[in-house]
Amino acid sequence: MSKIRCAVVGVGYLGRFHAQKYQSIPNAELVGVCDVNSDVSKAVAQELNVTPFFDYRDLFGKVDAVNIAATTNRHFEIAKAFLEQGIHVLVEKPITETVAQAEELIHIAAIHNAKLQVGHLERFNSARLAVDPYLEIPLFIESERLAPFNPRGTDVNVILDLMIHDIDIIQNMVKSPITSIVAQGTPILTKAIDIANARITFENHCVANVTASRISFKTERKTRIFQHNSYISIDYHKKQFAVFKKGNGEMFPGIPDITSVSQEFEKGDALLEEIKAFVNCIEQDSQPLVTGEEGRYALETAEQITALIHNNLTERYAES
Repeated sequence: MSKIRCAVVGVGYLGRFHAQKYQSIPNAELVGVCDVNSDVSKAVAQELNVTPFFDYRDLFGKVDAVNIAATTNRHFEIAKAFLEQGIHVLVEKPITETVAQAEELIHIAAIHNAKLQVGHLERFNSARLAVDPYLEIPLFIESERLAPFNPRGTDVNVILDLMIHDIDIIQNMVKSPITSIVAQGTPILTKAIDIANARITFENHCVANVTASRISFKTERKTRIFQHNSYISIDYHKKQFAVFKKGNGEMFPGIPDITSVSQEFEKGDALLEEIKAFVNCIEQDSQPLVTGEEGRYALETAEQITALIHNNLTERYAES
């Protein structure tokens, strides 16, 4: 079978890493990279020995699939153009700026029989994948995603920049509709929300407490999951997980034994695994591991959290 012809659109800081990964996938051929900054496109193309493009439309007819790593405000326009050509799309998170745009992309992909995968990278983290056998029915979930301030990524608020990773993971774990959200947050260094907390209640009574901040002295990306008779800890940054379960015996009268399993993954390339999954779903004509619908659902929840915080901020300033 011939290789799947691929290109990366948007090869700035992150997009460059995306392009590099395609060259290590046997069933993919990186035919070019595209960026509106011609110097960037030329530099990355030269590094990878591929053709530089400066207008994504010039890729029509030359590729079977594209990876969109442009800024969020360009996602809809670029993804729509490729999907209408029947070209498969992997688009970075968030899928689009609005839920309406996401729904339109999903519709276009279905009409043109094109795959639409959303780049929720943490789904492919080795530690996250390792806990699947231990997941039952989460009762309470605590997630924290903290990062030092970096001007790159401030084109969106912290909910769309960082928290959306955990929103997607939690919704994928819980698999129950949301019944209520309470949220707080505020801008600190930018005009957008820089720190946010949301308490999400699901129809099955699971509660998730999610915090994201891009104003931190350290990087921390952790999720703690509490279930009946077990506790799971995931550290995405260190690629570690631990599971503590209630045993059958007693360590003291009336106090159950606790058994534990833990593992650290020295190796593991989530970005490579994400791109492999995209290429494989095209080759095998299977459903993407992170679908457009899941990307839309995560964005919808992120929009609701953002709206609640903006309403709270408006009321706070009105009272001051």
